[in-house]
Formats: sequence, C-alpha cells, structure tokens
Amino acid sequence: MTTDTIDEALAGRLELIGLPRGSYAVKPHDRLRRVIAERMTESARDIPHFPLAMEVGLDELLSARAAHNGGARAARVSVNDLVVKAAALALIEVPEANVSYVPEGMLQHAHADVAVAVAIKGGLMTPIVRGAEAKPVTAIAAELKDLAERAQRFRLQPDEYTGGTFTVSNLGMFGVTSFGSIINPPQAAILSVGAARARPVLRDGALAEEQVMTVTLTCDHRALDGATGARWLQAFRTLIEAPAPLFEGAVA
Repeated sequence: MTTDTIDEALAGRLELIGLPRGSYAVKPHDRLRRVIAERMTESARDIPHFPLAMEVGLDELLSARAAHNGGARAARVSVNDLVVKAAALALIEVPEANVSYVPEGMLQHAHADVAVAVAIKGGLMTPIVRGAEAKPVTAIAAELKDLAERAQRFRLQPDEYTGGTFTVSNLGMFGVTSFGSIINPPQAAILSVGAARARPVLRDGALAEEQVMTVTLTCDHRALDGATGARWLQAFRTLIEAPAPLFEGAVA
C-alpha cells in the first residue's frame, strides 16, 4: 500500500469515530515506539498481573543520604540509587521473587540484575545494573549516570538494556505519588516508585511529620504469589527504613 492509500484508509476509520479530516496530524511510529508498543501489548495480554502497594518511611534514608552526600570526598548518591540498591538486596533476601517464568520451568536468577526505566526522546529504555547486590551504592550511582546519559544519545549496546531480572520505574521526580507499571518480560516483577510526601504522625503524644513514599510492586502471578510479593516488599521497606546496609562499601 502507498502512503496515500494508508492515509486515506486511516482517515476513513477515524471519520467513523467522529474525527473529521484536518483535525489531526499523523506522525508515523518510529522503530522504538513500535517495539515498545509490541512488548507492552504482549505483556498486558499474556501475563496475569497483580499489584501490591505499600507505604515506606523515608526519614532515616533521607538523613543518612544527607550525611553521606555532605562528606568532603563523598561520591553523591540519589534516592533512586538507594532504591535500586535496596531492590537488589531484597531480591537476594527473598530469592523466590528473583525469578522468571518460562513454560519449561522457573528460572532462578543467581544475581539481582536491576533495570531502571529511563525516559528518552520518543519512549523509554531500561538500562541494567548487573549484579547490583554486590556493588556499593556509589558505584551504582556512577553506572546509572553513565547508562542514562548514553541512553539519551541512543549509544547503549544491546546487552546493556536486554535481560535483567527486575525493573525499577521512578516517577516521583514528576510529582506522581503512586502508580502501577506493566511488567517487562521475561522479568516477574516491576517496582513503581512514587514521590516523597509528608504525613502527620503521633510521636510521644505530640503531632509530628514524617516523609513517606508509596511503592507498588506489579507481579507476574505465574511466578509470584501474593505472599511472596508481600515478603519482598517487607524486605525492601526494612532496608529503606533502616538503611545502613545500603551504604556499606560506599565511598565516603
């Protein structure tokens, strides 16, 4: 079919749903958008998803991060870097969540290879920090910065964004408080991270304020049951709320 024929056919279909000719412009899909559309359609259609949401306290994490970043020679880290490290450690603590379903059996992954969703022009990419459980958070921060910058320039190699055992998607920097994500196959789960927000609490009979964020774990029900996902979230929350293990080996 020629472009004119395709446009004429599209115009006819759109007129049937009340979009008159001249009221829109057609921007052809590029290869990246086509791949994203195909993979997300496949995931939503073929994977039985379920979400688990939990509120996580941030006061201790933010205090520890500020102390670390304030060091004269410190390699600075972001909250997202710490989330990636916590996700990796939680996957090792709850190995039943660090799996992939295939028809022949369950793949039990030896390492936590954490992919991180990065917005780029025309879509997103998910560069991977491999073996993140064994890397200091400062090394994770440096690696993520490099991967994200090269993703923006479309300079990643295929092995830097394919595979992975788990994904972190953080929209907190955009002010999104909570959301759910579509699983990135063949992974069995993806963590959606919302923005920090203040919540009133009672401490010793007095009204106080604490910082919390909502995280949502979307699970592949073929691989993870609700109790397994909940245990992973509990392990993740413990690491965020008592964050000393996240800073082990970090450059101070």
